[in-house]
Amino acid sequence: MDQTDITLAALTSANGVTFTPVQIQKLLFLIDMRLAQQTGGPHFKFEPYDYGPFDAKIYRCLESLQHQGELEIIENANLRWKKYRLTPEGIARGQQLLSKLPEDVSEYISRLAFFVTSMSFEELVGTIYKAYPAMKVNSVFRD
Repeated sequence: MDQTDITLAALTSANGVTFTPVQIQKLLFLIDMRLAQQTGGPHFKFEPYDYGPFDAKIYRCLESLQHQGELEIIENANLRWKKYRLTPEGIARGQQLLSKLPEDVSEYISRLAFFVTSMSFEELVGTIYKAYPAMKVNSVFRD
């Protein structure tokens, strides 16, 4: 899988959830840290940033998925960040990609997606920092 494919597969595993940027960054980070060998990764070069592991290439993947009609980027004037939601076409292709992975790998990606979407921003960033303290060095977030 390439970067865009793993991004699509990861988002699909959450069954229609709308993601925030931090959730996507942390989900793909965890996939690269825990499942790189099983998914043909690592796919990204995460570096410690304001809120932990970050790779700007993820945003280019999301824009590519939007141009392909597989992702909707939601802007809200009341928020400083965008939200991301798959289209039916994106879900269909994402399910095809997930089906190519071993069942235990796709199930683990689903558990990771649930993990990152079930916590508040503070809980998610704090949990990542506890598990991967090197990703905290440039943080502006104080847990």
